[in-house]
Amino acid sequence: MTASERYPLELAPPDLSAWRKGSHETDYVHHFDSGSPGPQVVVSALVHGNEVCGAIALDRLLRDGLRPSAGSLTLVFVNTAAFERFSLSIPYANRFIDEDFNRLWTRDILEGPGQSLELQRARELRPVFDAADLLLDIHSMSRTTEALMMAGPADKGLTLARRVACPGTIVRDRGHAAGPRLRDYGDFIDPASPRNALLVECGHHFAAESAEVALETALRFLVTTGTIARERLSAYAIPLETPEQRVIEVSETVTACSENFRFLEDYRGMDMIPKAGTVIARDGDKDLRTPYDNCILIMPAEQPPQGTTAVRLGRQCV
Repeated sequence: MTASERYPLELAPPDLSAWRKGSHETDYVHHFDSGSPGPQVVVSALVHGNEVCGAIALDRLLRDGLRPSAGSLTLVFVNTAAFERFSLSIPYANRFIDEDFNRLWTRDILEGPGQSLELQRARELRPVFDAADLLLDIHSMSRTTEALMMAGPADKGLTLARRVACPGTIVRDRGHAAGPRLRDYGDFIDPASPRNALLVECGHHFAAESAEVALETALRFLVTTGTIARERLSAYAIPLETPEQRVIEVSETVTACSENFRFLEDYRGMDMIPKAGTVIARDGDKDLRTPYDNCILIMPAEQPPQGTTAVRLGRQCV
């Protein structure tokens, strides 16, 4: 059974041609300044070309003419080259073109000798993210699981995620061995800096609900940061109450050490394994066992390539 057969395609990619040129010199970047004091807020989508829910949310905000009432707001469609190759017949094939855009975010990589389409675009967009006080980066997942807010390891990320309060499940982790994410770039991950970032995983790539989560999270983020008034939520039929929240602390990010990493069961994510020492996967000739009771499997990948994240292991702490 193919991924498309297991996970129906409920979302179609939006036409973004109208947003190529905007108020910013860089293509697919739209900057709006309120003229009033406030933070510089950035919301980004399409870091991966097949994660269309964020593009749908940003397209909606631009079509609605949403503008900040304080500070500034910048909306960014990131890896548009990969997105433009999207095809409904092969919907999982355009995550990136040359390399994962979300593993490039360190000065050594950005200023190094490397050359790729993604790295070229990252260098082009770097000033936008360097100027951001607060960032929300919108993503989706390859399996059907609940939406997650990835808050990073610093307490400031957890605090901001609690205030945004959507999604209700917050994950604290340190990213990937293959390279740093945009949400972990520079001061965003520095506990001493007031600059802050969140990454939201809205659900399955092509589930209709993912687009709804993306829009609600973006709007709640803008309310939380003071960019728009809370009353604006009513125009989008978004409830004002705070959903129930829980926090999961990642103890280990498992990287596939071979090309033969396979889970022993069809884990979908957020599966809780009751007993420590349970074998959950084989990586070549090695068993992967849960390190403690009630271990939660976060975002298990289907057939992860060698050197990429296979799963995160965590425990609920709140």
